[in-house]
Amino acid sequence: MTERVVVASDKFKGSLAASEVAARVAAGLAHGGFSGEVVGVPVADGGDGTVDAAVAAGYRRVALGVRGPVGKPVTASFALRDQTAVIEAAQACGLALLPPGELAPLTATTRGVGELILAAVRMGAKRVVLGVGGSATTDGGAGLVQALGARLVDGSGYELPPGGGTLARLGKLDLSRLRDLSGVEFLLASDVDNPLLGPNGAAAVYGPQKGASPDDVKTLEAGLERWADLAEDAVGSPAGGRVRDAPGAGAAGGLGFAALLFLGARMRPGIELLLELASFGARLDGARLVITGEGSLDEQTLRGKAPAGVARAAAAHEPPVPVVAVAGRSTLTADQLSASGIAAAYTLTEIEPDADRSMTEAGPLVERLAERIAADWLR
Repeated sequence: MTERVVVASDKFKGSLAASEVAARVAAGLAHGGFSGEVVGVPVADGGDGTVDAAVAAGYRRVALGVRGPVGKPVTASFALRDQTAVIEAAQACGLALLPPGELAPLTATTRGVGELILAAVRMGAKRVVLGVGGSATTDGGAGLVQALGARLVDGSGYELPPGGGTLARLGKLDLSRLRDLSGVEFLLASDVDNPLLGPNGAAAVYGPQKGASPDDVKTLEAGLERWADLAEDAVGSPAGGRVRDAPGAGAAGGLGFAALLFLGARMRPGIELLLELASFGARLDGARLVITGEGSLDEQTLRGKAPAGVARAAAAHEPPVPVVAVAGRSTLTADQLSASGIAAAYTLTEIEPDADRSMTEAGPLVERLAERIAADWLR
């Protein structure tokens, strides 16, 4: 029987897409003498690259124009197959859509994400997987809700401008024309467990990464609190507590809050959902080795990033399949790697200490690492 290796890596941010990592690993394994089958399963954890991973798993890409993070039209895409849509919030409101040095912490909107949801539902989606990493927004998902038909007005009855910076002026939330999506199942693909408000909330933790000054953070926090008060009064919180306090409500600048409250979304670790969509368990049947990876193996990896999720899935398979990782760099100890289910890590910094060169030459370097893996694990 032909030997098989499964390559299930996330992207190397700024260097290689997940599919490129898989191709480079396959080439390196061949150079190293491995003549068996190499199965590429590009993966993501809900952030940038989620739609690409779904397309690689056999989903169809659907591209359309939506409102971007600062209101200008952008071309975004989602993935669709068998009434399941995979939507990547970053396609419509991602930081990567803004020019360098032109962040918009107070005005960026999630409206385009709502437009993607409506398009997917119009095309027959009954199940929507919403990946929420990489957003430029801190509007609590208010823009998404506006796209679905809600009106947010101030005390004088004027429509609020987009963004979290004006939410403190919210006087009334009119849901009379809100689109009824109760027949659609929503899954929130995220590894973020922050609540909406407070020192661990969307504004305090992630606002500075999106360009918010200390004063901006205070403005955004006040706006999110006002938004949560009126939104929960209008919709009603489920039994067991307020949605604003739920783990994941702070994801994507509070977009998680809107998804949980208005769409009835259920939280799932992003990598688990993406592996399910890719039928990863079936891909492991008969595999001798799994090679996973991402740009940096660090403490965040241990909190549910793609390599840790891949390792868990491989360990749960019957029989378990050993896992090694390729990465740009690693700050994890051997014990930490082992505890996460990764037997060994092979890093670009081992063979190219210069960080700039390791990024610009990532492809050939990954091939060299794969040759080492072939020698160490596939003889």
